[in-house]
Amino acid sequence: MLVFSCHRLVWNLEQTAGDKLEEGENGVKSSCPLCPRRHMCYNGRDKGSRSRQGMVGLSIGEQHFIQGGIAQDLRSDGRKRLTYRPISVETGNIPQANGSARVKIGATDVIASVKAELGKPSPFQPDKGKVSIYVDCSPTAAPIFEGRGGDELSAELSSALQRCLLGGKSGAGAGIDLSSLSIVEGKICWDLYIDGLVVSSDGNLLDALGAAIKAALSNTGIPKVHVAASAPDGQPEVDVSDEEFLQFDTSVVPVIVTLTKVGRHYIVDATSEEESQMSSAISVSINRQGRICGLTKRGGAGLDPSVILDMISVAKHVSEQLMNKLDSEISAAEACEEES
Repeated sequence: MLVFSCHRLVWNLEQTAGDKLEEGENGVKSSCPLCPRRHMCYNGRDKGSRSRQGMVGLSIGEQHFIQGGIAQDLRSDGRKRLTYRPISVETGNIPQANGSARVKIGATDVIASVKAELGKPSPFQPDKGKVSIYVDCSPTAAPIFEGRGGDELSAELSSALQRCLLGGKSGAGAGIDLSSLSIVEGKICWDLYIDGLVVSSDGNLLDALGAAIKAALSNTGIPKVHVAASAPDGQPEVDVSDEEFLQFDTSVVPVIVTLTKVGRHYIVDATSEEESQMSSAISVSINRQGRICGLTKRGGAGLDPSVILDMISVAKHVSEQLMNKLDSEISAAEACEEES
């Protein structure tokens, strides 16, 4: 897995050659030519026993049709290279959770829920709360999710989301403000448990899960806590309200944009069939302020740093449109929830 922190990338973003959509415009060639690929997971390892081509069952003619359409900026479903499928959001799907949301991007359907519990801060970060993310791939979503296939992909998606949304172990680059979860420094904090469920899979799972988590956090209400005097053992006594809730601040929570490289071009929101033809993919998490919170690469083909910077530049441009669309859908979903 290739992971860059935001501090290493931000300083030279302005040096990119612009939003070039084709590899080769700066003389850079892929280190691995386009060919039928093995299954490339989110941690970059090559799962040779499971062929993506076999998963989606594409003939040679269908492969050429997909590749040719992307080269001509007319994908098989009529979209351009940088266009998303229809996005819909529902919030408040799970009453038992502090917040929840369901996001559909085309035929990809995912659910995220947030549960808040009182806990003790890490001794290494006494002034911050904790967040854990776990993804479950339903066996009904795709045949490959049955057995170990689903377990492996669940672990890989969970790890990728942790890196994209929470930054490194130090918390640098985190897209979720962990300091807002602190109650009493070094003593008590909120622990957020974020669970994702893949209901239906047709590509672009990481972006869909990132959008669902952002929507679920926007829907999250954290109980107001009143801190009383410390007990004799030094542990503060707290009173958790059942009626007063604080809305979780999602202003800095990023969206995830995955650019999938097929041939010499980059596309967003790739379907399963398009992912079967990829040489590599870069997922970038970017917040409203344009700050890069995390980056991860998958796929076997190497990428020149200048190509990566081009892809990041394109992702920053696309993220603004995705953020606006997602915010609009979240607002509409919350309005419907209040009416019901």
